[in-house]
Amino acid sequence: MSVSVKICGLKTPAALDAALEAGADLVGFVFFAPSPRHVGFEAARTLGAAVRGRAEKVAVAVDANDELLKAAIEALRPDLLQLHGRETPERVAVIRSRFRLPVMKALAITERADLSQIHLYAKVVDRLMFDARPPRGATRPGGYGLAFDWRLLENLTLPVPFMLSGGLDAGNVAEALRITRANGVDVSSGVERYPGEKDVEKIGAFVSAARAAEMQLRSAAALAPNARSAGR
Repeated sequence: MSVSVKICGLKTPAALDAALEAGADLVGFVFFAPSPRHVGFEAARTLGAAVRGRAEKVAVAVDANDELLKAAIEALRPDLLQLHGRETPERVAVIRSRFRLPVMKALAITERADLSQIHLYAKVVDRLMFDARPPRGATRPGGYGLAFDWRLLENLTLPVPFMLSGGLDAGNVAEALRITRANGVDVSSGVERYPGEKDVEKIGAFVSAARAAEMQLRSAAALAPNARSAGR
């Protein structure tokens, strides 16, 4: 089992360096003004250039129009677009075709009924992300440190890879992966001192915890066939 680790909401060279040094697979930059993790185009251009191919760059947008998406893409040169708003499957398909970039769509999960929308998006994306639904009256769709019931994703089979987000930190990422068998994990508030301010030690601890959990799951998967054979 391979697990991709994404550190999101990066705004400073120090935080980006910490994510890259820790071995994150993806680094996310938020283009959404209401977010405390919002990064401007010039800062994104500088930070994006510093990645130098050491991780995939992800441009995160929320219900963005084509003008904003075009500006974000020109600044960051991302490898992946993450759509974290209320984009419909039709809008997602248009964005993916128009900008010719892989797309990951975030879906808010609270109850089992929320999973019914998966098949609509799975047809038009390269990856999915499952995140907790924001509290009532929230001004942004994520980054509140909230988790949902991960058991809703147990034994979930999808035609595209999926990432898990919402309320993750170094202390619970192993349990989250054990339950969901997600292809990747995404963290933002779980590696911060306060909203928008990353903690370099927490970044390193999260990546290390995710890697350790990945190794444990691989070992368990390798032992499982032997256990079945011994029981025959």
